[in-house]
Amino acid sequence: MNILIDKNTKELVPGVVLGVIKYSAEIEKSSDELLTYFDSVMAEIGENNETKDIALMPHIKPTRAAYKALGKDPHSYRGAAEQMLRRVILKKGLYHVNNAVDINNIISVKSGYSIGSYDIAQIEGDVTLKKAPEGTHYKGIGKDTYEYNVEFLPALFDNLGCFGNPSSDSQRTMLKNGNREVLFIFYAFDGEDGLDYWMDETERLLSMYCKNYNTIEKKIYKEIG
Repeated sequence: MNILIDKNTKELVPGVVLGVIKYSAEIEKSSDELLTYFDSVMAEIGENNETKDIALMPHIKPTRAAYKALGKDPHSYRGAAEQMLRRVILKKGLYHVNNAVDINNIISVKSGYSIGSYDIAQIEGDVTLKKAPEGTHYKGIGKDTYEYNVEFLPALFDNLGCFGNPSSDSQRTMLKNGNREVLFIFYAFDGEDGLDYWMDETERLLSMYCKNYNTIEKKIYKEIG
């Protein structure tokens, strides 16, 4: 699997890179220990911040700028990190999903990066980050099946079509319980400074809270396709 960044997207958003961890692990309900840590992180963020602080947090402003550069309204379509931070600060809380996704969300709200976790078995061929064309939709993750409007977002495509973006991911590649190989992607729109730290922190949490955790690859991708 090659991971590439579309040339036109790179021209519009020169700072875009992807921080990638490929790993295998047992995906299951989060342990009580992980849930305690999850809730403590969210409580600390909620107690020490106000919604006006979100725009000043690392990596939030560059994500908004990338959306605007690609033609998406950053006020109507916020990156996942910003969405979650707003919920946490407004005391609306976040759902517990499974150990991998809960760690994903911990890292996202702490770092400000929007992050996706994808089931590699459901990805076919190479992966390219590019501006989603007009009319692009996919079945989103939620209580009910719905068609998520992906057009003009920076989005991931494989041979089967679009499957992920920094705001909301598809049902096709969502992580279900079981022994899985996972593609964990940081959407970084302001270069690679700081990515190494958060990738290391991700590995640390995954190794602590996911049985049979094994890193397959850890790399920052900048290749143009």
